Amino acid sequence: MSDAKNAKSFRWWNIALLGFTTVWGLNNVINNFANQGLAVITSWILIMILYFVPYTLMVGQLGSAFQEAGGGVSSWIRTLSNNKLAYFAAWTYWVVHVPYLAQKPQIIMVSLSWLFKGNGSFIKDSSPIIVQGLSLIIFLVFVWIASKGAATLNNIGSIAGIAMFGMSMLFIILGVSAPFITHVQIATPNMSDIHTYIPKFDLQYFTTISMLVFAVGGAEKISPYVNKTKNASREFPLGMIILAVMVAVSAVLGSFAIGMIVNSNHIPADLMANGAYQAFQFLGNSFHVGNLFVWAFAITNTLASAAALAISIDAPLRMLLGDADKKYIPKALLKKNKRGVAINGYKMTAILVSVLIIVPALGINGMNDLYNWLLNLNSIVMPMRYLWVFLAYMMLTKQLDKYKSDYMFVKNKYVGFGVGLWAFFLTAFACIMGMVPKMNMAQDPSSWWFQLALNIITPLALILLGLILPAIAKRTNDIDERA
Repeated sequence: MSDAKNAKSFRWWNIALLGFTTVWGLNNVINNFANQGLAVITSWILIMILYFVPYTLMVGQLGSAFQEAGGGVSSWIRTLSNNKLAYFAAWTYWVVHVPYLAQKPQIIMVSLSWLFKGNGSFIKDSSPIIVQGLSLIIFLVFVWIASKGAATLNNIGSIAGIAMFGMSMLFIILGVSAPFITHVQIATPNMSDIHTYIPKFDLQYFTTISMLVFAVGGAEKISPYVNKTKNASREFPLGMIILAVMVAVSAVLGSFAIGMIVNSNHIPADLMANGAYQAFQFLGNSFHVGNLFVWAFAITNTLASAAALAISIDAPLRMLLGDADKKYIPKALLKKNKRGVAINGYKMTAILVSVLIIVPALGINGMNDLYNWLLNLNSIVMPMRYLWVFLAYMMLTKQLDKYKSDYMFVKNKYVGFGVGLWAFFLTAFACIMGMVPKMNMAQDPSSWWFQLALNIITPLALILLGLILPAIAKRTNDIDERA
């Protein structure tokens, strides 16, 4: 009896806090403010109501229905459909991390620049070829570290995650209070004018939706905790709604804070790379502590990025190779070294990421444009994995009599299917529209076209490789078996 009681020990506040640390980060505020200015506040409210809340509640029902599904989304797809579709889900989950891994070395170098130089000149003044060459070296070093099974990076990641949460909260508190405590001048004029917060729903706006979707994604990581929640049918949705409120408050107040520090009408081109540091530097000067906040954030971001880099090299690959049906994966990729590391899988990861680090530097002029492009590519590619969540939910709504769950988001299967289809459509729409690069007057048109080509080619190439591997597996695995 006590074991059963302990198994359902999570309460709504545990779910909300766990979800917040999983989903949210300070850079989500910076990146979307850079795209939309203060109008992003309205966008945050819309994305929370129309996308994030339904998304998290769908994940809750999936997690509750498949309590023993260790592979997450791919396991849901396998149970509801077949092994082949489950392989593509597992492949998508792995391959979307390739652009993510390509940018982490850049983030580490920007952090170290602020830590040791105290400014963001690195991203402005450095040659893309030199920076990407260093990025490649950093990435390959971490591939080597991860291949050695360095578990200590998991602990560093946990510490850095808690510290990053603290820095995000500190920024919001200081950013909102600074104008009233230090009497600094607010950077954005007319912040009391309602028109400042109304987006202009044009092509440029719709190309930025992918960054919003990217910012609120990842709720499927919370799914294993649904059935550990006391009275899941009541407390889990409450926790998810509180999570949405926490994210919305953080996004809105954070955007206000940035608007006080950066003029929303004249957003610096390097805001995505340097914005968080510039904000902490501004706040540190306002509160007479110098670069203390900058140093704290630089150290935190370096540790978090280093841990995420090493973990993201290994964990998604383990999910792909461990959960997908082996007949769709060439046996060569399953080969492991004495530490249990899939060494050929590491090599495939290293090749793909290396290409994505070096090739863009040959056609994108300026390190700042390169940094922003790679971040935008992440917002195009990473949400592709969310499509499988919504597909799984739509399939679940057609089999409600077969798969019972403690928590139900929508009891009517037709309404549930419609909500899943809406989220699927919005995610796909955001990914496609995100392929159109943001244009600025100072940008070389050839660089813009090169970015557009890469934005289209990269996702297609990653998907195509996922289609090719089963064909290779069918040929090589049969040869191995006959041998």
